[in-house]
Amino acid sequence: MNQYLIATVLGIVEGLTEYIPVSSTGHLILTGALLGFTDQKAATFEVFIQLGAILAVLLLYRERFRQMLRLFRRNGLSVKSGGLSVVHIGAAMAPALAMGYLCHKAIKTYLFSEETVLIGLVAGGIFMLLATRYQARRPVDSLDEISVKQAFSVGLFQCLSLWPGFSRSGATIAGGMLSGLKANVAAELSFIVAVPVMFAATGYDLLKSYQFLAAGDLPFFAVGFLVSFFVAWLAIVWFLRLLNKLGLAPFAWYRFALAALYWLFIL
Repeated sequence: MNQYLIATVLGIVEGLTEYIPVSSTGHLILTGALLGFTDQKAATFEVFIQLGAILAVLLLYRERFRQMLRLFRRNGLSVKSGGLSVVHIGAAMAPALAMGYLCHKAIKTYLFSEETVLIGLVAGGIFMLLATRYQARRPVDSLDEISVKQAFSVGLFQCLSLWPGFSRSGATIAGGMLSGLKANVAAELSFIVAVPVMFAATGYDLLKSYQFLAAGDLPFFAVGFLVSFFVAWLAIVWFLRLLNKLGLAPFAWYRFALAALYWLFIL
């Protein structure tokens, strides 16, 4: 298959799935296997195009990021003045970054396979249905009302997403609902926390694999990056509207269906 067509397909998959609770990593692994694109270059490409999805969040939530920086310059690490702050983001990202750093080699060695992704899809779907069933009755309905304790709790749940297929957004949204946040608030927190987490994880992966790239790979990578950016922008807006209407359950059932179909007809 033409490499630019592969870049476009994977860019669409990354942009569409990165911020909705269906697991972008899982979809990229399964799609890459179907396309026969599974070498070291593929692994680096799949990491790189995440930067396009990150850029989409940075632009969509640019005012929120500016507000957090203004709070930090004015108050430092104090959270007494209220509002979502860098302290909240730090609390939400620390657990997954720590566990990811400690377990990075084991995760890459043992968990990046089609079979483990299918397990993650099913387990994540079950977790999302449980969160829908047991979410708080009076949830926090604003990003500025989230406590540091709730942010840290979301961060602990985010560790589940280190298993490919579980889904970072699925873990954080469902975890946020169990921690007392309204679904759309948990989703927006998930988007914002994703930026530093993904920058750190992507940067770490690229430092370990950039030597496998050549100058001729730049156009191929650029196509995937741009497609991922535009599709992620649209997917975020669409997902928030759908989440407010339907909740998490449809995404859980989609995960079950995908895992079953892939297991029956592909493996």
